[in-house]
Amino acid sequence: MEEGKIRMFKKMLEDQLNELAQSGEMTLNGLKNEEHNYADPLDRASVNENQGFMLHIKNRESRLINKIRNALERIEEGDFGLCEVCGEEISYKRLLARPVATQCITCKTKLEKRERIFGT
Repeated sequence: MEEGKIRMFKKMLEDQLNELAQSGEMTLNGLKNEEHNYADPLDRASVNENQGFMLHIKNRESRLINKIRNALERIEEGDFGLCEVCGEEISYKRLLARPVATQCITCKTKLEKRERIFGT
């Protein structure tokens, strides 16, 4: 892949990582601010449901942060944009849509078909 495109993806990933770090801090602050002792069971249930949702978001953010860090490592190692299964280049359009992609569309499609068939 061209050096200019690599730099563009690196900046895109770094910006997304910074944005997620800020957003994650807001999520944690939101959870801390909701630590109240509510007498009303409906209020407690509502807060618990909201906290569960916030934890789910935080978990998804953490997984995405790991994927972004891995993509940045692949950039440093010179492997970014190469399919980890077949070694072919991942299409530019796919990387624009999902810069953390580690597989070309062909290999990813095969994997998803296997997962649907075998449930793994």
